[in-house]
Amino acid sequence: MSTLEASTLVIIPTYNEAENIEWIVGRVRAATPQVDVVVLDDNSPDGTGEIADRLAAADPQVHVLHRKGKEGLGRAYLAGFEWALAQGYDAAVEMDADGSHQPEQLHLLLEAADAGADVVLGSRWIPGGSVVNWPLDRKLISQAGNLYIKIALGMPLNDATGGYRVYRASALRALDLATVDSVGYCFQVDLGWRAELAGMRVVEVPITFVEREVGSSKMDSGVILESMTKVARWGLSARAATLGRRVRQLFSRA
Repeated sequence: MSTLEASTLVIIPTYNEAENIEWIVGRVRAATPQVDVVVLDDNSPDGTGEIADRLAAADPQVHVLHRKGKEGLGRAYLAGFEWALAQGYDAAVEMDADGSHQPEQLHLLLEAADAGADVVLGSRWIPGGSVVNWPLDRKLISQAGNLYIKIALGMPLNDATGGYRVYRASALRALDLATVDSVGYCFQVDLGWRAELAGMRVVEVPITFVEREVGSSKMDSGVILESMTKVARWGLSARAATLGRRVRQLFSRA
């Protein structure tokens, strides 16, 4: 068992996940009994928040934060990180509510953090990783997107868009979260990029990603566009900064 487990908070953002939330919280608590769970519900009209309240009332290791409305994955996680730090947890976990991130594999990520990683990414696209119930075209789109990110940012991560992660509290404090404005799934790229720039030890652990069986995906064209444009902008800014440093070095030697 990971030594971090007793001081880890699993953050599960929700919007209309009434069919999944009890099931996924139960799996987390069974797989890693010492971790705490917080459900961040964005005022789901399907009653997800009420179900989460019932779970919290029955289990002191389950908590609920009710948010005013749907503001995007990034802002939900930022609220969860802030709460985790305020409560004194040593690590925070990102986990989807739909079962795509298997709680039974959480111990693998926590063990990597125990071994010294600042940030641990559950990766679909490294040896040992896999995706279940995705058609070939979706796999190719995800792999191509991650290749684009790797080239644009010069970042070594193979699955920068993956959302099954562990952050040590010390890493969260160093990431300047107050300046993060990414809303959708680009949030994952943003934080991975910040961690790499900060020189943190970022480790990828192979996971099996399982496509949701019930409910609907929150991915849409706006999320994809945000990711593409922000990654391009970050890449250009990084290259401009590198070029500027080299020019200054040349003039300083002249």
